[in-house]
Amino acid sequence: VQLQASGGGLVQPGGSLRLSCAASGFTLDDYAIGWFRQAPGKEREIVVGINWSGDSTYYADSVKGRFTISRDNAKNTVYLQMISLKLEDTAVYFCAAGVSWPALWIHEYHYWGQGTLVTVSS
Repeated sequence: VQLQASGGGLVQPGGSLRLSCAASGFTLDDYAIGWFRQAPGKEREIVVGINWSGDSTYYADSVKGRFTISRDNAKNTVYLQMISLKLEDTAVYFCAAGVSWPALWIHEYHYWGQGTLVTVSS
């Protein structure tokens, strides 16, 4: 059972990135998916979440209107499209899978990816 997050990188303020979270060893459409981030010296926080069917989502206030979560269950992958990136979006981004929804807390997620680094810098 594994989650693989990818797509991070260095981007200028105002730029865009798309993160992917691919699952292996289990079927993602049985799970809610959350994207969390952890900036240096800060606690891990939820950014966005999506339920198993994709018809319910959660966005932290800090990313509303800029981030979009979507899922392609056929590809066993969840995506996080990020636009209008800001310096404060710099963090390691983690995807996680859980069986409950809504799920906004770390302890509600059972499987975690390794994280992908997003650096917003000019």
